[in-house]
Amino acid sequence: MMNELDEKFWSGRYLNETTGWDIGYASTPLKEYIDQLEDKSLQILIPGAGNAYEAEYLWNNGFKNVTVVDLAAEPLNNLKVRVPDFPTEQLIKADFFAYQGAFDLILEQTFFCALNPALRPAYVQQMLGLLKPRGRLVGLLFNIPLNENEPPFGGSKDEYETLFNPYFDIETMEEAYNSIPPRAGNELFIKLTPKSEF
Repeated sequence: MMNELDEKFWSGRYLNETTGWDIGYASTPLKEYIDQLEDKSLQILIPGAGNAYEAEYLWNNGFKNVTVVDLAAEPLNNLKVRVPDFPTEQLIKADFFAYQGAFDLILEQTFFCALNPALRPAYVQQMLGLLKPRGRLVGLLFNIPLNENEPPFGGSKDEYETLFNPYFDIETMEEAYNSIPPRAGNELFIKLTPKSEF
């Protein structure tokens, strides 16, 4: 299973509607973070976005420089159906690890936990490469063990600190106080900025 988390796997999950992580709306912690953003011109990336409710929320609130990247076509198409005026060129079907760009803000919502844990160091490096020098990686990480052989994969605050701290200044990494009820106490809200030397 671990080696098969490819486009076919994810397309199958959407086609068969086995997407238990999909809550059907922008998650409360990210929605409330977005509500605090004043600069509508920010270049924002949502990788592994799934049905991208956060992208929809951003778009409907005046943020027009939003790029969504996903390995599977189905969730990108789903977003386009819900938000017909969302620019097609900002819906990118691609491998996150091969994608290039420069962003002020990257939102993390259930993408990290969908990746084979062996890819986590590569995730950190790719995030460094995609963020502008004063950019931010903001989002949610599961703070529970979860599965070992299929997504979602969990982890712990200690693990994440060890992973990110060499490359990012950890502005915030704490239990989310406003998680949706099924995830209460199991999510960390993160706000990370690349260290100046990177």
